[in-house]
Amino acid sequence: MRKVLVTGASGQLGSAINSNKAKFENLNFIFKSSQELDITKQDAIEELLDQEHFDIIVNTAAYTAVDKAEIEPEKAQLINATAVQYLAKSAYKRGIVLIHISTDYVFDGLHNKARTESDDTNPIGVYGKTKLEGEKLALQENPKTIIIRTAWVYSEFGNNFVKTMLRLFKEKSQISVINDQIGSPTNANDLAKAILKIACSEKQVYGIFNYSNEGQCSWFEFANKIKELVQSKIEILPITTSEYPTLAQRPAFSLLSKEKIKDTYGLEIPNWDESLNELLEKKDL
Repeated sequence: MRKVLVTGASGQLGSAINSNKAKFENLNFIFKSSQELDITKQDAIEELLDQEHFDIIVNTAAYTAVDKAEIEPEKAQLINATAVQYLAKSAYKRGIVLIHISTDYVFDGLHNKARTESDDTNPIGVYGKTKLEGEKLALQENPKTIIIRTAWVYSEFGNNFVKTMLRLFKEKSQISVINDQIGSPTNANDLAKAILKIACSEKQVYGIFNYSNEGQCSWFEFANKIKELVQSKIEILPITTSEYPTLAQRPAFSLLSKEKIKDTYGLEIPNWDESLNELLEKKDL
């Protein structure tokens, strides 16, 4: 039985891990929200790790407000980098494996091919820069670290693109959605199950891995698939990124290669539209 600490437990991914944990009987969990465990305070981390023995820490806590990060860079740095360093350092002292969640935003999105784990990083905003710094600090402080980069995460939990679309479908007769940013939507439940399988793995391989659902689409195509699956009558208009200015620049092409994680951990990854359909069929969002 491995004991697992999940930080950021009230967030989207932390909630998805909690929702899927019953299928993994050889893992024993303690979930801590940011209110229950402030990872920006090393003393708080040390105190908890002294009280409880853990084999694995899964850090899902993050500052994810991409635009707000441009005006709160210190706060983004504290949560996405400094706090990760604290976790990694405290875990290393006790021989604990750290599974840390990162993002496609570590890339600039200028290359129209799926990015591999070894490709050069070049973040174009504060969020991406702080997440990349967190990756580097985690690997530097704890060799037993597994970084999982993901993208376009949605679920029945928290705030995300799917839930926003479903709300707008009820409120509006017409909306506009960006059609020149490409990626692969990721069901947080699929990502959660992948993390849990890695946590159960007899032989854990450390380093950086990519995970998103298979396939690709634009946000416009994503929105239209949601519309189709829920049989909405809303009109969705395609627009360009330049027509919808934001504080932070987004990567234009966010596709991630998943070959490494599939080969290393034997994962089968569903296609994004199949996974979306499964969520919308099962969940009352």
